[in-house]
Amino acid sequence: MDLMPKLYWEDFKPGAVRISGPRLVTREEIVAFAAEFDPQPMHLDEAAASVTMLGGLAASGWHSCCLLMRILTDSFVLNSSSMGAPGVEEVRWLKPLRPGTLIRVRSTVLETRASQSRREMGLVKMRHEMLDDTDAVLTTLISTAMLGRHHPGAQP
Repeated sequence: MDLMPKLYWEDFKPGAVRISGPRLVTREEIVAFAAEFDPQPMHLDEAAASVTMLGGLAASGWHSCCLLMRILTDSFVLNSSSMGAPGVEEVRWLKPLRPGTLIRVRSTVLETRASQSRREMGLVKMRHEMLDDTDAVLTTLISTAMLGRHHPGAQP
């Protein structure tokens, strides 16, 4: 495993788009996650889920967020100079994530800025969209990543 990150703050430009994935979401993982962390009927049992507003078994929104993070981590976070994130600004669960769905994540760089207090760091605000196999947007998440700078202190 190469321990040198290949992506730095300078590599992220506003408007840039990256597609990550795919990953197949199974019924078993939906039910296992729900049993442990979000044991509501619409996430645990098809019959019970059929009479809920979701109309059938669907992953917990929190499970969707975890899947999104896993896809991002595998696709570029572990290959970057990531220093974490100060939080998530917005999460929207737009459509149910059903068992058997092949998901991908589309990440769009919204803005970048150099940190004023830490010269070795820059901030990258991104919108992440979880897509199904028809390109429908299931979940959106907006957050800011803290990334190491390849040239700390240089003018952006």
